[in-house]
Amino acid sequence: MTAPRTHYPAYDVLRKRESVSWDDTTREVVRKRLEEVPDRSFFSEQEWHTLQAVCARILPQPERGSAAVPIAPWIDQKLARNRGEGYRYADMPPMREAWRLGLAGVEAESILRFGQSYAELNGTNQDTVLLAIQRGDVADDAWERLPPARFFRSVLLKSIVAQYYAHPAAWSETGFGGPASPRGYVRLGIGQRDPWEAEE
Repeated sequence: MTAPRTHYPAYDVLRKRESVSWDDTTREVVRKRLEEVPDRSFFSEQEWHTLQAVCARILPQPERGSAAVPIAPWIDQKLARNRGEGYRYADMPPMREAWRLGLAGVEAESILRFGQSYAELNGTNQDTVLLAIQRGDVADDAWERLPPARFFRSVLLKSIVAQYYAHPAAWSETGFGGPASPRGYVRLGIGQRDPWEAEE
């Protein structure tokens, strides 16, 4: 297993877990995020398999092996709780409906083009399907109520990347110092950093 690609290869924000940088409440929140992965409760089994396969193509994690950041469970939990972003694009249905239509569209496009479920396709064919959706170059009627390019860019891609980097296991890749409670940030000027922050 190789380390994730990062500008901060020696930085591990989770090493601060037992330091004075985090209080007990912060430690518990981070522990839950790392260890308590939610069960599927919103997506159907078919939607779940499609989403997991899409996540693996958009943000592959071969270097993490069995420690891969769980993306689909957190998207599922957000939708099960009906938590949105506080806005909606005029050309898109509500978020829960958009996800159901979008994953059905991915599945339908896969079957139309290759005669197989998206999760069963090889990587090249999975990429072909995603690229077609990204370009809006779809053939299946499943996309009549959902603009494919908008779904890809503003829902699918955005959600997968956001859930990945919101996970504590991925924070170090971006040099994020984690929660600032109770420590806080002290050096706020341009070019300044606190000693516990990542250094390129």
